[in-house]
Amino acid sequence: MTRLTPEDLPPVTGAWREGDPVGGRTFVDIGSLTLESGAVLPDVRMAYESWGTFTGDNAVLVLHALTGDSHVLGEVGPGHRSPGWWDPVVGPGRPIDTDRFFIVAANILGGCQGTTGPASTSPDGSPYGSRFPAVTVRDQVAAEVALSDHLGVDRWRGVIGGSAGGMRGLEWAIMQPERVERLFLLATSPWASAEQVGLSATQADVIRADPHFAGGDYYAAERGPTAGLDLARRIAHISYRSEAELQQRFGRESAGDGRFTVESYLQHHGTKLGRRFDANSYIVLSEAMNSHDVGRGRGGIEAALGLITARTVVAGIDSDRLYPLGQQQLLADHIPGCPGLDVVTSLHGHDGFLVESDQVGALAGTLLA
Repeated sequence: MTRLTPEDLPPVTGAWREGDPVGGRTFVDIGSLTLESGAVLPDVRMAYESWGTFTGDNAVLVLHALTGDSHVLGEVGPGHRSPGWWDPVVGPGRPIDTDRFFIVAANILGGCQGTTGPASTSPDGSPYGSRFPAVTVRDQVAAEVALSDHLGVDRWRGVIGGSAGGMRGLEWAIMQPERVERLFLLATSPWASAEQVGLSATQADVIRADPHFAGGDYYAAERGPTAGLDLARRIAHISYRSEAELQQRFGRESAGDGRFTVESYLQHHGTKLGRRFDANSYIVLSEAMNSHDVGRGRGGIEAALGLITARTVVAGIDSDRLYPLGQQQLLADHIPGCPGLDVVTSLHGHDGFLVESDQVGALAGTLLA
């Protein structure tokens, strides 16, 4: 494994590329990975960050959502254009306490922040681009299992994830039950619903319709499909927030330039993502989420959830319209180690799992205590 600490921020390319500053990330080469499709992805590299000291039985795995990364806590700095995405929950003296636990957060397989993905260099020396194979949530967990082996973590004290991270948390607890002691699932589901698949597929098609997408092989061009990624993020962001919040914050207020204020808000988030994320990764990860179905090949959802042995907390957001409470209720009803559904009260919709730090932190702290 290689630890690098360069001095400067990376250029704004929309993707991490080899040679870019990597902040506090550590790289581990896990070798070749055979995917569920049968394809073999050679020379897979995993990027992760860690905090705290490993004592053999205190490791906690934090799994990020779709456009997240390994930078769970910390400031803007080398390799990181945004502060840690869960900084109020993870850190010294915080609910997920780095003074007590060894915290690991890995960038997802297919991502664009150091782990092998479409922007990575293929064996022929050029970026994978359109040649990057489809991956599933189970493939992503298989890569994280290999990383755990390299780190010497035989059993996680806790596995924690929200949204897409919760999908991987579920698969961890089903695929590797003996390695997951406690499980925290936030704003996630046992399968990708028709609506979730439809929203993701539409966003992917918006990116592909960008004339600069070039079939996915745009890395050598001066401009990539940033406009398509911008629009995809705007569509997604509407589903991430609640209608009540958007109405309360923006209503029909004008931005003064012929647009509504809500349009300016969505454009800001679209532009922001285009500066730090890769369009191909957005598609690959969205399609991996669409593959999510814990019951596939296991006799159905109830049978699959019955395989979980971890002590489990399932939490949903009361205003979440993308992952509604009924999906978390299904998890809570059929996971043997779950005492019932916890409901987080929030105006912020699906993003409440990131915003409501006090409520979410209290649940995490109780589970890990």
